[in-house]
Amino acid sequence: MASHGIEIKNLFKIFGPRGKKYIDAVMGGMSKTELNEKHGHVLGLKDINISMPAGQIQVVMGLSGSGKSTLIRHINRLIEPTTGSVVYEGQDVCQMSKSQLQAFRRHKTAMVFQKFALLPHRTVLGNTVYGLEVQGIGKDEAKRRARRWIDRVGLTGFEDHYPNQLSGGMQQRVGLARALTNDADILLMDEAFSALDPLIRTDMQTVLLDIQEELKKTIVFITHDLDEALRLGDRIAILRDGEVVQQGTGQEIVLKPADAYIADFIKEVNRGRVISVGTIMEPTPIEGDVIVELKPEDMLEVAAQVMAQQEEIRANVRDNTGKLIGSLRLKAVVDAMVTAATH
Repeated sequence: MASHGIEIKNLFKIFGPRGKKYIDAVMGGMSKTELNEKHGHVLGLKDINISMPAGQIQVVMGLSGSGKSTLIRHINRLIEPTTGSVVYEGQDVCQMSKSQLQAFRRHKTAMVFQKFALLPHRTVLGNTVYGLEVQGIGKDEAKRRARRWIDRVGLTGFEDHYPNQLSGGMQQRVGLARALTNDADILLMDEAFSALDPLIRTDMQTVLLDIQEELKKTIVFITHDLDEALRLGDRIAILRDGEVVQQGTGQEIVLKPADAYIADFIKEVNRGRVISVGTIMEPTPIEGDVIVELKPEDMLEVAAQVMAQQEEIRANVRDNTGKLIGSLRLKAVVDAMVTAATH
């Protein structure tokens, strides 16, 4: 298991032949529009600082053109930064030599794309073993590992099918199996489920969460879909025009949007499924005969249902060790589910 997260520090990307020349101007406050109009260069990323936690899912979210795909491609240096660093296990990916970078890409990272990127002339098994072949793993061992992951993503029986014989959802399962078979510490997922129908998409999110519970990979997941971000992300960073406008847990973002842009983004969210009891409870338990007991990780939707069923307007909160740690009133639950606060 990876013990290090990914540290992105002061990362800038200016697209154009003389990007480095304009870095001081951008640092000095030159806007994306001005850079483009005056100098014909495009500001891709501006001063990105994100600590991506080890063994967790970091979601990077934003609308198209916000810089999220540019950002994920800096982690395995498919795009060269103008300035800044991407540190993993004490090494700056941006400073690696060609051979170090090749080893890092081959052994430490695996990527899952929106367009599946499967090799059409290879079967499910052939696609899944591909990364291991590149690493020089023996044929039998590669197939054994690949079969395990094909089974894990629910494709047993389809090993000899070709990509064109599979639905989109199944093709994306192959993409996931291939990435997992490589046994990389870091999984980079760029809009991996965006092309799928909603139900299949939810299905794939479940597959990913189940596997993540077991593997604890360091996953960077790019999406423009807020529900997906909230469901998958241990942490979320929201980009706009190449800048991070807010980062934190899904609950932090939903409860305290940093600005009107994010408040607008989150106004349709089903808050009852995002905010947990622990986030809004009072720190003192209620004395006397309270029937309802909740756990801090219970979502508000669950809390409201339980309290309604038992016709109680109060509940105590007990942690996993059995200790009473707080209490909650139905009004607070309803308020948090309904209102969005903005700064």
